Amino acid sequence: MDGESEPSQPTNLFATLSPVVQNTTTMLPPETRSRKNRSDVWNHFKLDPNLEKIAICNYCDKKFKYNGTSSMAAHSKACKSNPNNDFNKRQRTLTPSMNGDGHPTSSPSVPRFDQERLRYLLVKLFIAWELPFSKVEHPDFHEFVSGLNSKFNLISHNTLARDTLLLWDVEKEKLKNFLALHCQRVCLTSDTWTSIQNLTYMCITAHFIDNNWTLQNRVLSFVQVTGHSGDIIANTIDACLTDWGLNQILTVTLDNASSNDLAIKHLTKKLLSYNRLVLNGEYIHMRCCAHILNLIVKEGFKDLDKSILRIRGSVKYAKSSAQRFAKFKECVKRSNTEYKGLACLDVETRWNSTYLMLDSALKHQKAFEVLEIHDPMYTQELVQKGNGVPTSLDWIEAQSILPFLKIFYDCTLRISGSSYVASNMYMLEVFAIGAKINNMCICEDSFIKGMAFKMKKKYDKYWGKPEKINMLLVISSVLDPRYKLKFVTWLINQNFDSLEAKKLRDLLDTRLNELFMEYSHVRHGSQSDSQLNRFDLGGKEDLYSYNRFLQCTDSSSADKNDLEKYLEESIESQFTIDFDILKWWRENSNRFPVLAKMAKDLFAIPISTVASESTFSLGGRVMNEYRSCLTPETMEALVCSYSCLKAARKSSIIDSLLVENYRDLEKLEEEIASTKGGSTFPAPVVFDED
Repeated sequence: MDGESEPSQPTNLFATLSPVVQNTTTMLPPETRSRKNRSDVWNHFKLDPNLEKIAICNYCDKKFKYNGTSSMAAHSKACKSNPNNDFNKRQRTLTPSMNGDGHPTSSPSVPRFDQERLRYLLVKLFIAWELPFSKVEHPDFHEFVSGLNSKFNLISHNTLARDTLLLWDVEKEKLKNFLALHCQRVCLTSDTWTSIQNLTYMCITAHFIDNNWTLQNRVLSFVQVTGHSGDIIANTIDACLTDWGLNQILTVTLDNASSNDLAIKHLTKKLLSYNRLVLNGEYIHMRCCAHILNLIVKEGFKDLDKSILRIRGSVKYAKSSAQRFAKFKECVKRSNTEYKGLACLDVETRWNSTYLMLDSALKHQKAFEVLEIHDPMYTQELVQKGNGVPTSLDWIEAQSILPFLKIFYDCTLRISGSSYVASNMYMLEVFAIGAKINNMCICEDSFIKGMAFKMKKKYDKYWGKPEKINMLLVISSVLDPRYKLKFVTWLINQNFDSLEAKKLRDLLDTRLNELFMEYSHVRHGSQSDSQLNRFDLGGKEDLYSYNRFLQCTDSSSADKNDLEKYLEESIESQFTIDFDILKWWRENSNRFPVLAKMAKDLFAIPISTVASESTFSLGGRVMNEYRSCLTPETMEALVCSYSCLKAARKSSIIDSLLVENYRDLEKLEEEIASTKGGSTFPAPVVFDED
């Protein structure tokens, strides 16, 4: 009616609901005369001529009894036959329109309002910022979005959850196509994690190098599992590979749990049935290097447990409250300690953070001694806890092991990344650590020597024998143009006795040639046959014995394969830390096409499970105590979509360890101290009233 105000229009999934229909005895939908608030739903339905108040979907012919249009509106957007449903609109949103030449069309100068596009961006925002779905209904968020564009109809938290699942469907399809186009083989990392609800999740991450020679990694699966047994792990990985249509697997990197050995055994048997494993799957199992280093360090430092506990207790006391921390700062000033950085508290289960804690505590040793004199509670509390305050011997022993601990710490940082190639450095790092341990074993200090012998025993368990070494990683070092076979062979001779060195050299030579044959699709002994066929002259008689001459002449470089040519060339003299090995192979792939295929796969091997482990920190944030009701399906959609969206922004999974930002914080505090006359606290920030 003209004099009455129209009722407010509540929002539906994608469109407004129809207004209240006036009483009428006809079979017509809303009034026959034009109405401003007539629902768009009727554009997708027609009336049944034989039945009253029955509407028929224009796309799938499904019938609905209408008394309002809510159910019809929901169906029109969920109908798979509807070209304008949510899934198809998402695909059109993510796929740019093309002109006749197959190029993306340019966008108009003034963008039009697009509800679906904004809704898609809203889902991306909540995934990227790890926001709870309920935040979409917060009044302040409504006010903010309305200020940006009042036309945009905000959705409910339930709709946002459904859109998240839908977005993962789209991203998953895109990733499948990307893998099919860019990936020969994939390398996997996997690990398990238990949420605060005591639910166990398993993460599977794929690593590969694309056609542009860029290292990529994506989380393929983040699923709830019922346990950690070998059968469960193997079946979960196999189900993931089947779901993604992947059967060409190079390696699977796992930690050193005994159940993982059984899982690899079952998985290898399944993958061998596809005939898709290189070298008969002998080297598919990649043991996490960071975990092995962790075991070696812990084995060597067993005798230092009490000393480390006492030093850790001191740091924990100083940082347990603001008042105690202020007292500690005063002790730093009284001790005239030049070092003004932080006292870093470590994560007890991560020895690399223990190194940082000891490093910072040793620099504050005088301050802790002053604290013991001026704060009675310091000594009293640490004694009550059973460990006591650090003794002078504790500080001496901690100082003596710090240089050796730094070796392992630096190595862990270099090999734990997932955004850069590390497989070519693996064996070099292993051999370097072995050499350091051997040097420690002949040290005059009995304490250091005893610690070194314990480390060597654990080192030999994983890397001391040729049969313990994964040859794919040794071959990866050979494919580094700075090292090649000569340098790798020299390292082997330096780190093994003559008998073991010969065994490892022979094994390397055999596996290198076997792998090259597999990638060149040439059987053993078939090289000369293919050469003979090239000069067969169409089956005619070799009148002048030219074919026989070519077969007997081995001087022509044209008769040498990729491997022989590569190894005969001199090594790259540009031995720099920032040497881009992928760029080198991209530029030389035409010269060594078979080796380039090998390099693309081998350089993608992750030598630690950090990529999968870092995903768990995301999982902990996604499923916190406020979001415990998330279903496993939604949890996987959030985590996997996050991985895809992050990769699209050319930003890799966080490679840093939990405490790696300590150095940045330390530097920041030193800068503040130097600009504020020695005070380590920043001046209060004052905001102008205007």
